[in-house]
Amino acid sequence: MGDKLKGRNAVVTGAGRGIGRAIAIALAEEGANVVVCDIGGAVDGTGGDRTPADQVVEECRKHGVKAIAQYGDVSKFADAEAAVKACVDSSGRIDILCNIAGIDKPKMIWNMSEQEWDQVIAVHLKGTFNFMRCAAPFMREQKFGRIINTTSEAWLGGVTHLNYAAAKGGIVTLTWGGAQELGPSGITVNAICPRAKTRMTDDPKVREMVVKRVEKGLMDASVLKRMDREMVDPSAFAKIAAFLASDDAAMINGQVFLTTAITIARYSKPETVTTAENPTEGPWTLDMIKAAFTPDKLLKGYVNPAPPPKEEKK
Repeated sequence: MGDKLKGRNAVVTGAGRGIGRAIAIALAEEGANVVVCDIGGAVDGTGGDRTPADQVVEECRKHGVKAIAQYGDVSKFADAEAAVKACVDSSGRIDILCNIAGIDKPKMIWNMSEQEWDQVIAVHLKGTFNFMRCAAPFMREQKFGRIINTTSEAWLGGVTHLNYAAAKGGIVTLTWGGAQELGPSGITVNAICPRAKTRMTDDPKVREMVVKRVEKGLMDASVLKRMDREMVDPSAFAKIAAFLASDDAAMINGQVFLTTAITIARYSKPETVTTAENPTEGPWTLDMIKAAFTPDKLLKGYVNPAPPPKEEKK
């Protein structure tokens, strides 16, 4: 067992299975006490089972740390408040927060129901806010904190689950903004963007979906080979959370890291790539705007990511 996090106290959501489980154990291996938060639901958010959280608690305790379970719903503010309070009550403070919990309800946007949108946004985005909001006052008072959020490459855009993608994009923005607000209080806020074998990805339908995207030219064929190499157990990279939670990462703040079994990469923030200036002192006219949207100005380097099919010649 390591000691990089000895004496620290962590709350990990979605810790009953997959990435959350691997991270909870990785923190315990480095000496952190862990509150294992997991409702024990299915990938789509239905159901509930205390067994996964209880099992991870026992695995953490094997490393000589304190561990307790919380079974609340991350999308409910009161449940997040209770989980953070449980950490403070049992260990005296909360030092580390890892927001991992998530569900998926994939549908094309024209088939997605309002409920499917709301549920995914509530678990991912609101759930991350709930725990950050509840942990922040304690962390600010003690002038120390490490918050590690979870996004996804879906944040970059894709097809079939825009609810999930939008939530993950919101988490990235929440991470950037949270880092600026909380940094002066000695709190870092970063995010990981993992590729791993989990209940969400270990499904033949996922690979079929990628194959279809490749066939339609929406993805490069290399993504399939990459999937085969990187879709492994998340324990292969879980230590990045322990690193970001440690004193060694005290100056790393407001960053998003692609995290796989073979790669760690840092994303850049979006920036403007082309600019057009109003040639007059008056308001933009339609003709002026049209003149700005040309291949040598605003559209320089532009490629339509999903052009409509070409009409067949008769």
